[in-house]
Amino acid sequence: MTRNAASSDAAAVAPSADVDASARIGAGTRIWHLAQIREDARVGSECNIGRGAYLGPGVTMGDRCKVQNHALIYEPAVLEEGVFVGPAAVFTNDLHPRAVTPDGELKSADDWDAVGVVVRAGASIGARAVCIAPVVVGRWAMVAAGSVVTRDVPDHALVAGVPARRIGWVGEDGRRLVAVGDGTWRSPSSGREYDETTDGLRPRRD
Repeated sequence: MTRNAASSDAAAVAPSADVDASARIGAGTRIWHLAQIREDARVGSECNIGRGAYLGPGVTMGDRCKVQNHALIYEPAVLEEGVFVGPAAVFTNDLHPRAVTPDGELKSADDWDAVGVVVRAGASIGARAVCIAPVVVGRWAMVAAGSVVTRDVPDHALVAGVPARRIGWVGEDGRRLVAVGDGTWRSPSSGREYDETTDGLRPRRD
């Protein structure tokens, strides 16, 4: 790994990676072989971008995110801090994909409006999962490997399948929570309790 002029002095970029000069890369971030970071992308500090990963123009990523090998994150996706994206996961950005216009002309950037995927802090997207924009994946949620996400995912939800549906709840450590009654869930590892709400779980405040 070597440093690249497009990065901050403390970022490490493999010689084979393609980082646009207008991209901004935070301190301590590592970008591995054959990854591509497009123009105006923003990557936070202490991130890890795997081999062959792709970040589209203007994609925004918070600190301490991990994007595994060959993940494809198309603009205008937003990843908050601490997000995990598994290998070969895909974030789409076109609701009506076509190569040509109704007249048969090759489509250009002016012929469609990009829509993005938003992943909130601490959430995880499993290997080969596909997130169909526009969707929001909530804080500390987990998308199982191979799932296709077509609707918003609540905070702390565990979703799986095609299309993805909620099959449980998870804590900050990624382990499934257990029900203790009256809409309360507990982490078997930490003992922390959560209250179920209409838009996901919330940590209980004593």
